[in-house]
Amino acid sequence: MRKKIKLFVDAHCFDTEYQGTQTFVKELYTELSKQQDDLDIYFGSRYPDRISQALPFIEPSKILPYQKHKLPYFRLFFDIPAILSKHAFHFAHFQNIAPVFNGRSRHIVTLHDVLFNDYKQDFPKSYRYSRNWLFKRSFKQAQIKTTVSQYSLKRICYHYKISPHQISIISNAVNKPATTIFSSKSAAQNYISTKYGIQNFILCVSRIEPRKNQLLLLDTYLQLGLQNQNIALVFIGKESIPTPKFRKKLQEQLESSESQVYWLEQVNYLELQAFYNASLLFVYPSKAEGFGIPPLEAALCNVPVLCSSTTAMESFSFFNPYTFCPDNVLEFKEKLHRMLKEPLTHQTLVSIQKKILDQYSWAQSAQKFYQLIKQSYVQ
Repeated sequence: MRKKIKLFVDAHCFDTEYQGTQTFVKELYTELSKQQDDLDIYFGSRYPDRISQALPFIEPSKILPYQKHKLPYFRLFFDIPAILSKHAFHFAHFQNIAPVFNGRSRHIVTLHDVLFNDYKQDFPKSYRYSRNWLFKRSFKQAQIKTTVSQYSLKRICYHYKISPHQISIISNAVNKPATTIFSSKSAAQNYISTKYGIQNFILCVSRIEPRKNQLLLLDTYLQLGLQNQNIALVFIGKESIPTPKFRKKLQEQLESSESQVYWLEQVNYLELQAFYNASLLFVYPSKAEGFGIPPLEAALCNVPVLCSSTTAMESFSFFNPYTFCPDNVLEFKEKLHRMLKEPLTHQTLVSIQKKILDQYSWAQSAQKFYQLIKQSYVQ
C-alpha cells in the first residue's frame, strides 16, 4: 500500500464573502479528489459547515476548525501553527498569505495577483502596505510557488524580483454546469421574474471595488436610456472596498420608483446559474484582474459576454471582437449598444464555449498541481 502524502489546506477564503479564491480551492481539490488516491487532504476553516457544503466528499474529521478570533489574521499566529505542530503534514497550501511557522511542512503558496501595486489608486493605502509585505514574505519563503495566470506571473516577478522559472501557473478554469434546475432559458427567466420581479436584464457579477469599474456600466446604461427601453440592470456582489461614487449613483437608482437597476449582495450557486441563464447580456467592465472567472461562467451558460480586455483578460481572445478597453468610454458604449441590438447567434455562443473549455480545464490544472507536489515530495 502506497504511503499517502499528507496535505493541509488553509481554506479561510470560505470564512468571508464569495471571491475567486473560493472557486480555485473548491474546484482544484474537487478535481484532485477524483484523480489521486495517494493524497490525504485536510482543510482548516472557522466554519467547517461551509467546507462540508462546498466539498461534500471531505470527511468531517478532516476539517480542522479555527477559533473565531476577532481578527482573522490570528489564525496565522495561533491556529495554523498549532495544527501544523500536531499533525505531521508533508505540505501546507495557502492562498496569498502563509504563517512564518511551518513546522516540518513544505509551504505551497498560490499568489493570485499583486494588482494593488499596479492600480494603487483603487486600493486603500493600509490595504496596499499590509498585503504587499505579507504577500511578498509568504511567497518568497514558499517551497512551491504558484499563480493563476501568465499576467499575474509577470507582475509578481516584476514587483518581487523573483525568476519566472521559480513560479508555476496553476490556472483557474471553469466547468460547464453539470446541474441545473432549469430546462431552458425561458424557464430561468420565469424563475427570476417570479422570485425577484426582474425581466429583460443586463447582468454584472463581481465584488464591488473601484477596480471592478461598475460605475462605467451604470453610467453607460443610464446614458443610453436603456431603462426607458425596458432593459434592467442587475449587479450581484458585495462591496469589499469602498466605492463612494458608484454607491452614491447606485443608491439614487435603488431609491427611484422608476428605476430598473437592482443590487443583490449574494445569491447561492443555483440562483447564480439562473441569473446567468436568464440574462440578455453579461458585462464585465473590470480594469484589472488576476484572472477573471465570471465572464467565463456566463459564457458557459449560453449568454453573450462583453468583456474588458486588460490585464489577465487579455488572454480571453475567444470573446473578440466583443471586448473593450475600460478606459475607452466611447468604445464601450458602442459595443454595448451593438450587442443589445444584434444578439450573438447560437453558433457563435457554442464556438466561444468550446474555445473556453479547450483552453481552461480544472482537470489539467489539478494534474499539474499534483505533479509539483510529487516532484517536491521525492526530493
